[in-house]
Amino acid sequence: MNKVFLIGNLTRDPELTETSGGIKICRFAIAVNRTYAAGDGERKTDFFNCVAWRGLGETVARYARKGNKVAVSGSIELRNYEDSQGIKRTGIDIVCQDVEFLSPKGSGDEFDAPAPTQRAGSKPQLQPFDDDSDIPF
Repeated sequence: MNKVFLIGNLTRDPELTETSGGIKICRFAIAVNRTYAAGDGERKTDFFNCVAWRGLGETVARYARKGNKVAVSGSIELRNYEDSQGIKRTGIDIVCQDVEFLSPKGSGDEFDAPAPTQRAGSKPQLQPFDDDSDIPF
């Protein structure tokens, strides 16, 4: 099974491009802090290149910005290529199946998305209603 879950901050603004076949692809990178500190007390950070395709890629490119905190789930993909000097290299990408935007509103690193009236999966805001006059008992 090839499955990865990461939570981190975007290191740069996402870049949306299009393949020769017209499919949208968004590339971005996230910085993920390790859960433990080294002997000197310093925490290490890992950097992951991420790829989001089609509609998900368009959404990430539209709403995410450098510094935003995101949760990414997907798979790890290795790609082999030759650099400009002819040296064979291997690149590692996280191919995103889902990206959730985690930066809280008002934190200074907000997403550019308009504020929704109700988030998917959240409970609606109920208004108090006091009309006991129509109850027959």
